Amino acid sequence: MSSDTDKHRELLSALKAAQGTGDGSFEQAVTSAFEHVFEHLERLNSHVSLGGPDGEGRSLKAGESSTLRQRIASWGHVHRPAPLE
Repeated sequence: MSSDTDKHRELLSALKAAQGTGDGSFEQAVTSAFEHVFEHLERLNSHVSLGGPDGEGRSLKAGESSTLRQRIASWGHVHRPAPLE
């Protein structure tokens, strides 16, 4: 099993375990999950070739479907939210 799959299961388990505790652990679990999502988005964003001089996403090639990768590229730079305090 991939380490990324293990990480996903770990994050989901932490979210489920922390629900309703009222001690701040749920908020921390949500923050950790979103940090991991943003890591994925940053990796995808770094693998996408940008189109024109203004950084718009490249046009689809003949026969290429609109995938998450192209959609993310069209969003531009991914911003990481400020940590919860």
